[in-house]
Amino acid sequence: MGQGDTEIQPAARADGPKDSRRRGAVVAALMLAMALAALDSTIVSTAVPQIVGDLGGFSLFSWLFSGYLLAVTVTLPVYGKLSDTFGRKPVLIVGAVLFLLGSLLCAVAWNMGSLIAFRIVQGLGGGALQGTVQTLAADLYPLKERPKIQSKLSTVWAVSAVAGPGVGGLLVAYADWRWIFLVNLPVGALALWLIVRYLHEPKRESPGRPRVDWAGALAVFACGGVLLTALVQGGVAWPWLSAPSLALFGTGLALVAVVVLVERRAAEPIIPGWVWRRRTIAAVNLALGALGLLMVAPTVFLPTYAQSVLGLAPVAAGFVLTIWTLSWPVSAALSQHVYRRIGFRNTAMLGMGAAALILFAFPFLPYPGRAWQPTLLMLLLGAALGLFQLPLIIGVQSTVVWSERGTTTASVLFCRQTGQTIGAALFGAVANGVLSARLGGASDLDSVTRALDSGAGSEPLRRAIADAVHAVYLGAAGAAALAFVVLLVLAPRKFPVITE
Repeated sequence: MGQGDTEIQPAARADGPKDSRRRGAVVAALMLAMALAALDSTIVSTAVPQIVGDLGGFSLFSWLFSGYLLAVTVTLPVYGKLSDTFGRKPVLIVGAVLFLLGSLLCAVAWNMGSLIAFRIVQGLGGGALQGTVQTLAADLYPLKERPKIQSKLSTVWAVSAVAGPGVGGLLVAYADWRWIFLVNLPVGALALWLIVRYLHEPKRESPGRPRVDWAGALAVFACGGVLLTALVQGGVAWPWLSAPSLALFGTGLALVAVVVLVERRAAEPIIPGWVWRRRTIAAVNLALGALGLLMVAPTVFLPTYAQSVLGLAPVAAGFVLTIWTLSWPVSAALSQHVYRRIGFRNTAMLGMGAAALILFAFPFLPYPGRAWQPTLLMLLLGAALGLFQLPLIIGVQSTVVWSERGTTTASVLFCRQTGQTIGAALFGAVANGVLSARLGGASDLDSVTRALDSGAGSEPLRRAIADAVHAVYLGAAGAAALAFVVLLVLAPRKFPVITE
């Protein structure tokens, strides 16, 4: 038997027909909720020109995405702990209601400021949807069957990523941009009804009245909000070393100390110390943080590369990027056959090692090259990352009991989201630095791509953009190597799976 064989426990006894139907209805609700969260950013991005044309506020439109991302990220740990304390169902219901309320309010927004505020309300619900859906997926199935639900969720994510821009474009072209938010209402209402009707959690013994660390929740929310705002807006709304940037980072670091102090004194902390004291969870958190970091290279910079360097139209450039959403879920679904033989850690290392090589190969593509070359690399990258992410999530969820699963899942997703935010700031600075060096002056990616669109000095600018994106991909390869080393050094060779 391979090392990984001992990690897989026997499946739970077969459900009756009634239980199977109920579980199927809950799975359908989870897939609908995942679709809402996955569609959000891609469907909104296509409507930005129409939104700005109607509401104005061009200088603020980036907050349509940043505000939502901040709200999702900083609430993940809070919702994770609440789901462990009160159960998944109430948290998921609250999240769905908040998301639908935010969607309705976004549809009636009267200016850019109100739309951003309502997007934050959406994000407060989105944090509950993302974390609780992943936690419930582990609750519903024994370890041996979890790849089934996870592959379904991965497929929903992939289809949403591909379909989002098209759906958004159709709604904007034939209806109105407000419909990109109104379309959430019937889908979310159906998911909410299925959850209320069919999700029945077993009653669990409680040692007493649940105690909620509200002071810790507020401190985590404030700390995360300040630091993530500094990362998102630094180098964009103001220079990195300007007074606003330094003030935000200083305030954020002070709030970190407050969070540590409050959480150490709390009876039931929002971020318990065991999340970082247990080797398996700490290693997975750091590895998924590195995943978030490296994902910025393709998701943010590849479309610019495809249009500016390869000369592709926006639709074709989008295809180059979205191709990885086809191979990722397929690889994730098949990963169970690998980790059953060699274990969770080794499977994830195999996937991330391949991802590091693929990312490292990108700068060696010929200039200007052909579209099939980065497309092939993205197809391979999706397959590699599917082999990396899913075994880690399933593995780490299987090392904790029910009362710790929500917190554990939320910590993993929080680290991945934070890694993406750090990656956007870090690689944005790298790209702009390379452009300035190549063009002999202060330049940034936005101004260079605008100049390229106008036809001014196209060849030097194309080469500068190619060099900048190559540097970003080298940084992403470094992040992949870091994840590999973290798993090699910190993660146990065999995850301490709890018998179900």
